[in-house]
Amino acid sequence: MTTNAHVPATDAEEIDFKLLTAEEAAQLRKQNPEMSPWWVIGAQVAAGLLVACVAWIWVGRPVAAVSAFYGAMAVAIPAALFARGVRQRPGMATQAAMLRFFVWESIKIALTVALLAAAPWLIGGLVWLALLAGVVIAMKMYWVALMVRPGWLKRNGLFGKEKLKDGR
Repeated sequence: MTTNAHVPATDAEEIDFKLLTAEEAAQLRKQNPEMSPWWVIGAQVAAGLLVACVAWIWVGRPVAAVSAFYGAMAVAIPAALFARGVRQRPGMATQAAMLRFFVWESIKIALTVALLAAAPWLIGGLVWLALLAGVVIAMKMYWVALMVRPGWLKRNGLFGKEKLKDGR
């Protein structure tokens, strides 16, 4: 009977970690720029306008567009308040920053729920499906923004005036 001795995880794994030089770190930062939360909020507003136009065309009533845009704004406005509220302040402790994040996230959720609950009273003839479409599309912009970042758009010649590497 053969028994294998237990090998501690630290001995079994090789550490594959390489320190970057200053130039390599700068290049990495250039390839993966930090994304502004305002980019996401702008995308939510733009998507809300697009969904509102589609809802108006589809349903044929302006109230559908208002409902869809209101749904998107019920997500975007609290997100804008959140982005403003969680800005880092110099010298802030980590625990204070985490608490600030938690508090503003709670405020964002409560405000979104309150705006959605107030929709029937604020919009006469509310089109619920259009409102839901606006909310869902605006919320999906977080994922879209992670995949399609402004730096990616510039590098691929889809946004801005930068040329592609092959000279086009």
